[in-house]
Amino acid sequence: MNEQTGAARHATFTPVHTRAAESETAADPSSVITLLADAGDTGGLLTCYRSTFARGAVGAPPHFHTAAAEMFHVIGGSLQVLVGEEIRVLDEGDFLLVPPRTPHAFAAAPGATADVLFTFTPGLPRFDYLRLLGRVMRGEADPREIAESSERYDNHYVDSPVWREALATDR
Repeated sequence: MNEQTGAARHATFTPVHTRAAESETAADPSSVITLLADAGDTGGLLTCYRSTFARGAVGAPPHFHTAAAEMFHVIGGSLQVLVGEEIRVLDEGDFLLVPPRTPHAFAAAPGATADVLFTFTPGLPRFDYLRLLGRVMRGEADPREIAESSERYDNHYVDSPVWREALATDR
């Protein structure tokens, strides 16, 4: 990216400052998602939120994104992650970048809670998707709405025998 292109992109939004006490949360029985900055706030540069997972919580089934890279930074606890066909455990302070089109999944590591900062770049409007997930988990929306929204939110679900086995043996 040349300086001119970067400057033009950065000029399309103002600094984003999200106060923790004023952040919107999307909660379900096993996690709380704190919405920090969506693509519309950042000129499309990124989307960012924080998730806290209860012990044994399953975060997301295997999926991939066609346009965005997804970054994980573990603030506390441990997160079990599928990357391609490999299972990894990320501990406090660990960072992981998953490139576009790479299948991945995540859950609190066995016996652990997890506090994770998620960042997508480029950003896509994902907060409505996270709100939908919360409604589905609470029984307020039909799970089919998630499948129907795959293209809109660049969230494409896949099967992973490796992940199924890991969850079956660890939980």
